Amino acid sequence: MTAIYVDADACPVKEEAAKVAARHGLAIHFVSNAWMRLPEGPNVNRVMVQDGPDAADNWIAEKIARVDIAVTADIPLASRCLKAGAKVIGPTGRPFTDANIGTALAMRDLQQHLRETGESKGYNASFTRQDRSRFLQALEQAVQDVKRGR
Repeated sequence: MTAIYVDADACPVKEEAAKVAARHGLAIHFVSNAWMRLPEGPNVNRVMVQDGPDAADNWIAEKIARVDIAVTADIPLASRCLKAGAKVIGPTGRPFTDANIGTALAMRDLQQHLRETGESKGYNASFTRQDRSRFLQALEQAVQDVKRGR
């Protein structure tokens, strides 16, 4: 059975993901390092992992399967989920695929280097209403694709 795994620590689309999961009768796992307010429902599973680097990522990567969907902005986690055969969507609606994950990892490493050398301040763009809409469309499409075996 398909499930949705959400890297919940900094996810701005928890409510939206829960609504899509409920509409399709899918289990949704919100994985975090600390307690946080989350949507409620019979299909909602709150997973609190031990503190530590990548503890939430490791939990998701160990559980996710080919028929599942991950929601994360964490590019290394996205790569691990893709290797397991899962579908992966960023909170802005950007799907991560085998075709674009290499570029995303390279850009992440470049941005980290620029921040470390002081060449970039590392400001992130603000989350917009259009991002939320794109996310809902992408998650709905991913659920439909999984149901059709794509």
